[in-house]
Order: sequence, then C-alpha cells, then structure tokens
Amino acid sequence: MRISVLRLGAALCAVLAGCRTLPPSPPAGESWEVRRPQLQALEHFTLRGRVAVAAGSEGFNAGLRWTQEGNRSQVTLEGPLGVGGAQLTASGDDLTVVTARGERIESAAAHAELAARLGFDPPLSSLRYWVLGVPDPGQPASESLDPAQQRLAALTQAGWHVEYQSYFAASGETLPARMTLQRDAVRVRLLVDDWQR
Repeated sequence: MRISVLRLGAALCAVLAGCRTLPPSPPAGESWEVRRPQLQALEHFTLRGRVAVAAGSEGFNAGLRWTQEGNRSQVTLEGPLGVGGAQLTASGDDLTVVTARGERIESAAAHAELAARLGFDPPLSSLRYWVLGVPDPGQPASESLDPAQQRLAALTQAGWHVEYQSYFAASGETLPARMTLQRDAVRVRLLVDDWQR
C-alpha cells in the first residue's frame, strides 16, 4: 500500500512538472518584421501595473495606470512623489501635470515640474511604444531580438537602454510583462499586471 502511494505521488509530480506554463509565443507564422509595425500602429490600449524608479540616490515606487488614445497618453502615478501621486497627459511635446493637490501645470513648466519630482524627464512619447515591446518608429534604434519568440529582448533608443525580462499573452497578442529602462544614473522598472486593447 505504501509503495503504491509513493508511486502515485511520483506520477502526480511528473504530470504536474509536465504542465508547467510556457512563455507565450507570438501568433503562428508572424515574423518580427510583420509584428513590429502592427504593434507600432496600436493607438488604443490600457495597462495597469507598478513602477519602481531609482534616480541617483532618490527613488520611489508607485502604482501605474496608462491609457493610450491615439497620440494622447494619460498616465496616473498612485502613491509617489510624497503627496499621493500625479496625473500626466501628454500629446507630442504638450504635457499637463495635475498633482494630488489638484494643481495644474502645463507646457514647459510641466516638463520642469515632472523632471524635478521624478529626478529625470521621462521620454513619454517613446515610452508609449516601449511598453508595447517595440521601438519608437520616429527615431533610430538598435534592437536585440529573441529569434525563437520573434520579440524584442532589448533595445537602445534616444539614450535609453530597455530590457524585456518577460512577456504574457493579452488580447490576442504577446506583450511585455516586465521591463527595465536605464539611462545614466536613472533606472525604471515596470511590472505590468493587466493589459487591455
């Protein structure tokens, strides 16, 4: 009886080991040359996650909500900056920052305020592409591809180095789940909990 229970336990362990979740693969037959422009053309998406920022000796952690509608990015940071958060709205070079106290700051003053609060000026216009796992099509980039999975492992663009640690399946596509951005003394880690398209 004891031996059969042990055999049953060993068989169950072998079955469970075989059921390990594998990293998601891109849609069958789609090369990176096909997928890159498809992802760059996405104009509507929402992601929810967490961000950890280290800029020199300063740093913070925050909840993150990002909604993309065409060229307009709306980013909500919850919990950082010592006053409960901030909401950013960017379209091209136009930026509006609304603080947790309801103070509204626009244009060049908004860029200066954001850089002062974060410790760096975030590349919002490129970041909308990087969070999708593709380079900004408007600037030159160096790509490091995972050829087996047909997706980026890393990219360097606009002075930033972006590494993609993991992906997951969302809305019929394989999108980044964990990524790290680095430029000089600034390091940003992003963990995505949920994607909606």
